[in-house]
Amino acid sequence: MHDQPTAGELIAAVRSFLAETARPALMGHAAFHARVAENVLAIVERELEHAPRADGAARKRLLALLYESDDTALDALNTQLSDAIRAGTLDETSPGLLDHLKATTIDQLKVDQPKYSGLAIAMKSGQD
Repeated sequence: MHDQPTAGELIAAVRSFLAETARPALMGHAAFHARVAENVLAIVERELEHAPRADGAARKRLLALLYESDDTALDALNTQLSDAIRAGTLDETSPGLLDHLKATTIDQLKVDQPKYSGLAIAMKSGQD
């Protein structure tokens, strides 16, 4: 297995090339699409950085919330949560549900929209 460069380093290199070399030389739609590609790569970088911790924390919260066994996959836990909310067995009064939903939303915003002003407010208010 290769240790260097990491996936994050490769993505950062391509994003840097787009930002510093390719996009300045482009015009119109091509420049716009290069900017979109830069943003996509930035999201992938943040996903690589934040997803393992966020997924582990979400899984731990879901296991407690749904009283499931430790071998249940995250996707299955999310499906069970959706089904329970839809069925009415879990609602806003269920202990831990709103905390889980807030924490999950904050973690997703850290990846998708880290400059979103609401994220900064939520993190300052101790929702992180």
